[in-house]
Amino acid sequence: MNNLSSEDILRIRRDFPILERTVFNRPLVYLDNTATTETPRQVVEAIDDMYFAHKANVHRGVHTLSQEATAMMESTRKLIAGFINAPASEQIIFTRGTTESINLVAASFGSTLSCGDEIILSVMEHHSNIVPWQLIAEKKGLIIKVIPMAADGELDMDAYRALLTPRTKVVAVTHVSNVLGTVNPVSEIIAEAHRHGAVALIDGAQAIAHTSVDVQALDADFYVFSSHKMYGPCGVGILYGKRALLEAMPPYQGGGEMIKTVSFEKTVYADLPFKFEAGTPDFVDIAAFNAAISYISAIGLDAIAAHEEKLLAYTTPRLLEIPGLRIYGNAPHKSAIISFLIGDAHHYDTGLLLDKLGIAVRTGHHCAQPLMHALGITGTVRASFAVYNTIAECDTFIAATRRVAAMLS
Repeated sequence: MNNLSSEDILRIRRDFPILERTVFNRPLVYLDNTATTETPRQVVEAIDDMYFAHKANVHRGVHTLSQEATAMMESTRKLIAGFINAPASEQIIFTRGTTESINLVAASFGSTLSCGDEIILSVMEHHSNIVPWQLIAEKKGLIIKVIPMAADGELDMDAYRALLTPRTKVVAVTHVSNVLGTVNPVSEIIAEAHRHGAVALIDGAQAIAHTSVDVQALDADFYVFSSHKMYGPCGVGILYGKRALLEAMPPYQGGGEMIKTVSFEKTVYADLPFKFEAGTPDFVDIAAFNAAISYISAIGLDAIAAHEEKLLAYTTPRLLEIPGLRIYGNAPHKSAIISFLIGDAHHYDTGLLLDKLGIAVRTGHHCAQPLMHALGITGTVRASFAVYNTIAECDTFIAATRRVAAMLS
């Protein structure tokens, strides 16, 4: 699909039964997609099929069920490698989510750093790309530096360049801000990091379902994301890493699956990717993730992005007509995320009243408290769009927000 018609969107919506339910006797308008997208029936059917027809532990059995489950899991690994243009499927590590992927890199690659080495983050990072680095920094005596941003929500690239020094070892930034929607210039950020001998980790959780990602073109050292933000099951994450880095890093966890041989004198670790996949993986949801990626690919990321941009462009100016409403994050290049406040109203109050009108939005600090501090606020209301949202839903959301604003004034 190139351009999604209204009929296309209605066909897509029929794949998501949850969109047919009501909340407080009103049709659900689900606008919390940045937190978690809903799941199409094709993915749930894949989960059912795994549990009812193929469930057996992977990689360890010669019997048919084990071989089938292993083949399904490894076919997903290959599909993901192709989806992000990784050089080889062995560079795709399965984790429980973006958070664990970052923790793995921070703990494992971070253990190779020395006291006084520097890590650069940005002011708009999710807590999952802050706290893991703080943990290893405290343990190893590392220094954390922070890239500031301009008033419109764009990173200050001149300030970033000034932060880079010969002691910079890691630059870890988000591809897309989960609060502001800002699409960061990650190619430039990575290139600058490499010019100073640093590795770059990109948190792709908010980008992967909305834009094409080519890890080789980006030259990313690490790229991480989650299934549950891609219309897939919860509890599955991906870490892509350059082979040389992954091979040099020590294991993150120990146990079964990640070894070649074990004795009380010495353990020899398995080759990639299994060195970082200790224990029984969530092979059922990994197999179902295959269906989610296939679903996205059948629609087309370009078509998805164009539809979401259409919804953003339609909704933003109409929201700004509401007295007292202000939007945070107005970068020229942004994803389909709108974070806003209304007058002096608390974001929780706005969110609760919208819920009574059938509108599901996110409220709070969005796991980005340093960003909230930089903005001088405690939180926002956040509406975020996905491929199954419609212009009619935007109208419902705008009208509901106008009504809530009048009530709160």
